[in-house]
Amino acid sequence: MTINTPPHALSSHDVASLDDTLAGLDLAGRLACVAGLGGRVVFTTSLGIEDQVITAAIGTHRLPVDVSTLETGRLFPETVNLISETEERYDIKIKRFYPEQDDIDAYAAKFGLNGFYDSVEARHACCHVRKLVPLAKALDGASFWVTGLRRGQSGNRATTPFAEFDAERNLIKINPLADWDIDTIKAHVSVENIPVNPLHGRGYPSIGCEPCTRSIKPGEPERAGRWWWENDETRECGLHVADERQASTIPSASPDN
Repeated sequence: MTINTPPHALSSHDVASLDDTLAGLDLAGRLACVAGLGGRVVFTTSLGIEDQVITAAIGTHRLPVDVSTLETGRLFPETVNLISETEERYDIKIKRFYPEQDDIDAYAAKFGLNGFYDSVEARHACCHVRKLVPLAKALDGASFWVTGLRRGQSGNRATTPFAEFDAERNLIKINPLADWDIDTIKAHVSVENIPVNPLHGRGYPSIGCEPCTRSIKPGEPERAGRWWWENDETRECGLHVADERQASTIPSASPDN
């Protein structure tokens, strides 16, 4: 299979065929397969344990995949420090994408700097400014977007495919760890001696921005510590779940945003 046409021109059969192909490969094979299809491949890493496994595979096998991260300005120091450590370990460059200061100022003027605690609307608006706008820049011109999504992370990710068409961003989304469970992830990290965020050892299986992440209690789902003050168990930031509610709530500093 080759991708010689824009992603939006591919049929659902083409994407389903790619999904079937990836299902029969190991992690390195899945990434190599996508990298060989033609078009720009971008992997966005949050430096979580899943993403470190993918970064290690990209670096170890010298795959032509652009590695990027969203430096939101509210990350844990441990996460920021891991960026440089990972670059040095795998001799790769992780490109940072930052929110626009004007957008942050506009958000603060409307909601308050930490207004995300006050309403779902305000929290979605913060995620838009600090994550979704930088993500759009990271994915500009990409044909494939590689993510660390797994079926076991939460209920609304339980049917995550290996390949799917992202109509909102007009690209093919690749989830090479879709069928890996957390025990497999941890075993792989141990065998390959992959550097991971020390917060994982302190009860943080899923790590986002510092104000919006807490450690979880025994028996809680992996993502229970994300936006824990909200009651919706399917809560997401919008990176992987399109949410029309965000569009009407975002203060924008310029027409481009």
